[in-house]
Amino acid sequence: MTRATRHRRGATLAALLALAVCGCKSPAEHRAEADREAYELVRSRRERLALPDGPFTIEPDPERLDQRIRRGELSDLGTLALVDVLEIAAANSREYQTQKETLYLAALDLTLERWRFALQKGGTLGAALDGAGSDAERASADAGFSLSKLLGSGALIVADIGLGVSRNLLTSDGWGAVTDVGLSFSQPLLAGAGEKIVMEPLTQAERDLVYSVRGFERYRRTFAYDVATRFYRLLQTADQVKNQEENVRNLEVLSARNRALVEAGRLSVIELGQARQDELRSTNNLLDARARYERQLDEFAIFLGLPVGVRFDIDTGGMLELPDEASPQPGIEEELATRIALAARLDYLTTIEREEDARRKVEVAEDALQGFLSVNGDIRAFSTEGQPLEFDQTLWGVGLDFSFPFERLPQRNAWREAIVRREAALRAVDAASDRIRADVREDLRQTVTQLEGWRIQANAVQLADRRIESTRLQLDAGRATTRDLLEAQESLLSAQNSATASRIDYTLSRMGLYLDMELLRVDETGIRLLDPSAVEGE
Repeated sequence: MTRATRHRRGATLAALLALAVCGCKSPAEHRAEADREAYELVRSRRERLALPDGPFTIEPDPERLDQRIRRGELSDLGTLALVDVLEIAAANSREYQTQKETLYLAALDLTLERWRFALQKGGTLGAALDGAGSDAERASADAGFSLSKLLGSGALIVADIGLGVSRNLLTSDGWGAVTDVGLSFSQPLLAGAGEKIVMEPLTQAERDLVYSVRGFERYRRTFAYDVATRFYRLLQTADQVKNQEENVRNLEVLSARNRALVEAGRLSVIELGQARQDELRSTNNLLDARARYERQLDEFAIFLGLPVGVRFDIDTGGMLELPDEASPQPGIEEELATRIALAARLDYLTTIEREEDARRKVEVAEDALQGFLSVNGDIRAFSTEGQPLEFDQTLWGVGLDFSFPFERLPQRNAWREAIVRREAALRAVDAASDRIRADVREDLRQTVTQLEGWRIQANAVQLADRRIESTRLQLDAGRATTRDLLEAQESLLSAQNSATASRIDYTLSRMGLYLDMELLRVDETGIRLLDPSAVEGE
């Protein structure tokens, strides 16, 4: 064997070994590559759908709030505004994390389908020692490298190169090397042929990612609405506590006044007892209201994904951010609201496109009813033994394979099932449309009702205030009794609580209307409601 021959053989084997080593990655590298591809797909789809851009990751932050609390680094969060609560909820909510992971997995599925149509590389290395009894007779080693590509037409092209070396250990001959190079192809002509059929898994994966992006964004908005609802209900309870505290103070003043008058002999003991009895009842109601507020704080902490027992309070200044009754928001016509909802609702757009998916599935299933006919061919060249780079033998072949469609019951059932699913998808579109129309109508009714209720309760508070002022004057003049003032005080407390409840009910019903119209947005500033007229004009 010449030195040049040994050098060529060594270079060929070294090249194959280098390819094999370069193809190996650590688990950490695989994970980083998967994350990079999935995150980029999510980012690009959000950009394509004109959704707000922002960082997306499924990796839990070890410095997130709930972990710092559990490690004992933090125990008091202070006073939280709505925007703070939204941020905490997104970072710590278990359900929110699950939704992010669902989106990530959809992107990961797409990377797999794309890989199926990418240039795929393969490599193998092997070594063997053969013998009989206690004697080794033959040693061999082989290496191979292949490239394959699936085309949109359904054609599969495979190219490969292999190198094998062997040596007879009994005869002391040198190592003999043989190289073979091959190219093969297969193209279906009936079932499984054509871009629409072959690319369907990739098409569906692309669309599934779009659906997941829409679904996650819709979830973000509904989740923000849920957070805001709980936050405002806490505000309502806090306001009830404040009103009850004010009521207790007023009753304490009244009890002190009546006690002084009784001691002066100017008032009966009965009226003192009436004031004292209402004071005690109001104090007990205050204790109940405070306990209810604390219980709601604990439940809110669980909802936010925080450990129970962490101390925090909510910013009651959030009441000032609510619209005031003096300047109610303009009404929205039902026709405009419905038209915007049907054009913009992310979940409805997905329902429509799933019906398109169902129609494609029928075509794919119908294609499978045909027989299988494919044309295939291959060519392979072999080197002279001991001369791995000198080829002296070539083999080739071309053929047709046909499978008669005699037994097609599984394919028949799959086709019929696809038709049924298509009809169900059509009904789902109609049902979703009707549901949206009904929800928008109900939202509009509730918004109008809650606004009118708010106005009534605001007037009731004013009347109750004037009634108390008038009753106090009459009480001082001796033309009214303590019971009259106690009733007026109770009416004021009830009117104040009802006014706050009506104000929050109107705010949430209006927010729910905008959510159902897909005009609610969530960003770093909190929750925004888009102008319907501006959206309609786009």
